[in-house]
Amino acid sequence: MRVLLVEDESDLGEAIKRILIQEKYIVDWVQNGDEAWSYLQNKWTNYTLAIFDWLLPGLSGIELCRRLRQQNSSLLILMLTAKDQLEDKVEGLDAGADDYLVKPFRRAELLARIRALQRRSPQLQAQKLQLGGLILDYSTRTVCVQAVRGQQVIPLTTKEFQILEYLMEHPNQILTSEQIRNQIWEIGAEPVSNVVAAQIRLLRRKLESLNCGDLIETLHGVGYRLNAYATKQLIQ
Repeated sequence: MRVLLVEDESDLGEAIKRILIQEKYIVDWVQNGDEAWSYLQNKWTNYTLAIFDWLLPGLSGIELCRRLRQQNSSLLILMLTAKDQLEDKVEGLDAGADDYLVKPFRRAELLARIRALQRRSPQLQAQKLQLGGLILDYSTRTVCVQAVRGQQVIPLTTKEFQILEYLMEHPNQILTSEQIRNQIWEIGAEPVSNVVAAQIRLLRRKLESLNCGDLIETLHGVGYRLNAYATKQLIQ
């Protein structure tokens, strides 16, 4: 799950980002509304949740909400603000925010609000992602092969899990290294040039231990593709 955090208070922004990363979210943090809008318009990056402070340099959190809803965006939005009057909450919700969290708040409440928002989205409610005989389990961060010979399970690192999830969400599609890097790594993280290829090798090695290393195809000079037909063959 990729999160766009827009908070101009440095200490608070750092703290929220650290909390979310500990929970295995991919987090892009910016400190003004104009930069946030440019991130939201980036066609290479798909966010599932945005956390907006109300008062920001440039575009306000309210204006970001309005612009997104005018585009018919269904992005989940959590508004953070010190404004705690009823009329402020009504304005934020009417602008398009899905929930409203008043500062100061505790870690437990922030995470509970995010989980509640996730439950509103059918796509995010699922505890597992399955493609043929290949199953990703979100609760255990493992991959399972459900084959005729029985079920086999192996744990994945955070990046391995995120890459496999992205590939499974786009079966049979060719995804370039740039697309994978832009979706899985934070903007500005500047990973080394071969980081995607290195992570794919590690992931493929684990899949090979389940006798299905050929599920991820490399198209040299183009990108990578998850073979959906091969995942169906696992259970035949």
